[in-house]
Amino acid sequence: MSFDAKAFLASLTELPGVYRMLDESGAVLYVGKAKNLKKRVASYFRENLPSPRIAHMVRQIAAIETTATRTEAEALLLENNLIKSLTPRYNILFRDDKSYPYIIVTKDAFPRLGFYRGNPDRKADYFGPYPSSWAVRDSIHLLQKMFRLRTCEDTVFANRSRPCLLYQIKRCSGPCVGRITPEDYAADVQLASMFLLGRQQEVTKRLTLAMESAAQQLAFEQAAMYRDQIQSLRQVQEKQYVSSSKGEDIDIIVGLLESGQLCVNLAMVRGGRHLGDRPLFPVNAGESGISEGIAAFIRQHYAAHPVPSRLITAPMPAEEEGSELPTLLAELAGRQVPLGEPRSVLHKAWADMALQNARLAILAKNQASAQQEQRLSALQTALALPDAIQRIECFDISHTQGEAAVASCVVYHGNGMKKADYRRFNIRDITPGDDYAAMRQAVSRRYERVAAGEGAMPDLILIDGGQGQVRAAHGALTELGLGELVMIGVAKGEERKPGLETLIFPDARKPLQLPAEHPALHLIQEIRDEAHRFAITGHRARRGKARKTSRLEDLPGIGPARRKALVARFSGLAGVLAATPEQLAEVPGISRELAEKIHAALH
Repeated sequence: MSFDAKAFLASLTELPGVYRMLDESGAVLYVGKAKNLKKRVASYFRENLPSPRIAHMVRQIAAIETTATRTEAEALLLENNLIKSLTPRYNILFRDDKSYPYIIVTKDAFPRLGFYRGNPDRKADYFGPYPSSWAVRDSIHLLQKMFRLRTCEDTVFANRSRPCLLYQIKRCSGPCVGRITPEDYAADVQLASMFLLGRQQEVTKRLTLAMESAAQQLAFEQAAMYRDQIQSLRQVQEKQYVSSSKGEDIDIIVGLLESGQLCVNLAMVRGGRHLGDRPLFPVNAGESGISEGIAAFIRQHYAAHPVPSRLITAPMPAEEEGSELPTLLAELAGRQVPLGEPRSVLHKAWADMALQNARLAILAKNQASAQQEQRLSALQTALALPDAIQRIECFDISHTQGEAAVASCVVYHGNGMKKADYRRFNIRDITPGDDYAAMRQAVSRRYERVAAGEGAMPDLILIDGGQGQVRAAHGALTELGLGELVMIGVAKGEERKPGLETLIFPDARKPLQLPAEHPALHLIQEIRDEAHRFAITGHRARRGKARKTSRLEDLPGIGPARRKALVARFSGLAGVLAATPEQLAEVPGISRELAEKIHAALH
C-alpha cells in the first residue's frame, strides 16, 4: 500500500518540529527538522526532487511521524538527538560525540590552571573549546611559562611544605608556600585570562608598564621577570603560523570530496590563535555533495557545542541546505553569528590550510583502509576461508591467581575496532584459576543471543590461548548449535615474543605459524592485544573493588549503605582498618555498639 501524501499533508501542522520517515517495516529512513512542518514535508512530494538519492528514499516511505516544537532551535536539538540514536540510513551522520577539551581556571583563592573535558558549569572559568587535548596541553605549557600559574590539584596544593620542581624551573610562582602574594597572583590570573581571550596586545602593554615601573623603583629582579614574560609572549606570537591581532573566536569549516571520501574539516581559532583542526568523515554520505555535508555538520555540531563569534565555510552551503542556518545559529547562540566564505587574506589562509589538511586526512584514511583490506585478505588466504572476513571477535581471560576473573570480547569490524560492541564478563561459579571453564562460560554467554537469532554473527573468532582454551570455547559453541563458526586460538610463542605465535585450530588440522612479517599475523596481534588490554583493565577494576569492600561485606549489621559510608569516610578498607572504635562511631548510621563490633571483627 503506497503512502497517501496528500491526505497526510492535509492535517499536518505549520508549526516548527521534527519529522521521521519510516519504511514498511517501521525502520526510520530519515529524520529532519523544519521551521514549518507542512511546507518542509510537502517539498518531498513534488515532481522535481534535488537528487536521485532523495527520490529513492521517498519511494520507500510508508509512514511519517512528526513532533511539533516551540522553536526551530528546539527542533534542531531534537533532530540531532534522534539522528544519533536512530542512525537513519539516509541521514548524513557525523560521529562527533567526543566532548571537546577546555582550559579551566578555577575560582579558588589561588586559582588553578588545568585541562577539562565535559560540560562547563559556573564553578570555574572555561576557555575554549579546543580541537584536541594536544592543543590544550600546549596552551597550558605556554601559560605556565608566561604567567606561572599553579597546575597542581587542591590536595597537593594544600599539603606542600616547600616549592615543587615547577617552581624551581620557573613554571610556577609558588603560591602553595607563600612565595607570591594573593594580589600579585590574582594579577597573573587576570593577564592569563586576557591572553586566552585574545587580548595579547593589552597584556603586552600592561607587562611593559609594570616592567618600567619596577625599574624606576630599582626593583630590577621584578623588572627582569616582567621582561621575560614579555619575551615569552612575543615568542608565542612569532611562532604562530597564522594569527589574528583582533582576538577573534572563529570556526573554519571546509568540505572536500575526493577519492570517494567526503571530509568536513573543522579548524578552530580562539583568541586570534589558530589551535589546529579536526577532520570528520560522515556516515551515510552516499552521493551527498560538499554543500550538503557542511550544512549537516553545522546543524549537528552546534546543536551540541558552543557557537563561536563567527563561522567561515568553504564552500558556503547552497541556498536549499543553508538558507535557515543563520537563523538557527542566532537562536542557539542568543546573538547574531556571521556566516560566510573567507574574504580577507588571513581568513583565506586559514581556509586553505584547513582544505590541505582535509586532503591529507582523506589520503591517510584511504591508505589505512587499503592496508586493512590487504590484511583481511591475507588472513582469509592464510586460513583458506571461502568467504571474505568482515567481523572478528576475540576473547581473553584476566585474573590474579584465580581472583576476580574477567573475560573480554573485543570486536574488529570493517576497517577497525568497533568499541561500541565490546563486552566484558565477570566470571563466576567456577574453580578459581580454571581458565578453560572461564573461557567456556564467556563464549557461552556471548553467543546465547546469537543462537537465539539476535545479535551479529562473527566471521572469525579468536581465542587468546592454546589447545585447551580453544577446545573449551569450541565445545561451548557446539552446545549452542554454532559449531560451524570459524575459530582459531592464538598461542603465545617461546618467551611470549611477538611474531612467534602459533594458530591453533579446533579440528584435526595442524597448528599454523605465520612469518613474523605476515600482514595477517599483524592483524591478529593487534586484535589480540586489544582483547588483553580490555580484559586486564576490567580485572583490575573488579579486583580493586573486591579488595576495598570484601571484608566489610562479611560484617554483621553492615549493609550497602553503611559499607559505602565507611569506605567514603576512611578512603577505603585500609582506612577502616586503621580507625579506632571512637572514629568508626562518628560515621552516620554507626552506633558505638556497632563500631565496637566492627573493630573487633576486623582485628
